[in-house]
Amino acid sequence: MRSDALILAAGGSTRFGPAPKLLADLGGRPVLEHILDAACAVDELDRILVVLGADAELVRRNVRFGRAETVVCGNWSDGVSASLRCGLSALEPSSRVIVLLGDDPTLTASVIRRFLRAPDGARATYRGRPGHPVVLGAAQLARIAELNGDVGARGLIVGGQLIECGDLASGADVDTPADLEELRRTRP
Repeated sequence: MRSDALILAAGGSTRFGPAPKLLADLGGRPVLEHILDAACAVDELDRILVVLGADAELVRRNVRFGRAETVVCGNWSDGVSASLRCGLSALEPSSRVIVLLGDDPTLTASVIRRFLRAPDGARATYRGRPGHPVVLGAAQLARIAELNGDVGARGLIVGGQLIECGDLASGADVDTPADLEELRRTRP
C-alpha cells in the first residue's frame, strides 16, 4: 500500500518567541531534523514532503532534509488548514498520507511504521492523549477543502481508530521554550 508522509512545519511559532522553534537546538540538531530523520528512516514511505512557511528560507538553509522534499505555503498565516491543503496538493495524486508535525522531535521511525498499515482515519494517542501521526485516506482527502483557519484534519477523522503509541514515544511537541527545556532535560 502506497503511503506518503506530510510534515507540517509552516507556522509562525508565536508561543515560542522570536527565534524559529524548528531551528532550536535539541541534542546538537535543529528540532525539525529529528522528525525528518525518523521519517527518512522509513523506507516504505514513497515520498516525504515538508510544508514550510514562516522563515522558510532560513529553515531550508539550516536543516538537513535528507530525501524529503519541501514546498512553501505562501498563505501559511491563514492557519494549519492552509498548510495542510498546500502539502496535500503538492503530493497529488497520493491517496494515502501520514501526517506528522515538524515540532514533534520525540516521534520515532517505529511510530511511523506502526501507521503504514493502519486504517484510514487512524490517529496516534500517547497514554490516551491524541497526537500524531494521523492517516488520511481517500475519504478524508476528498474533504480537505472543507477545512478553514487554524484547524487540522481533526474533524475529518472523528470515529477513526486510535492507536496507542506511548510505548514508543512521548508524543511531546515543542510549542514553548519551556517545552524545549523539558525535552532537553528528559531525552536520553
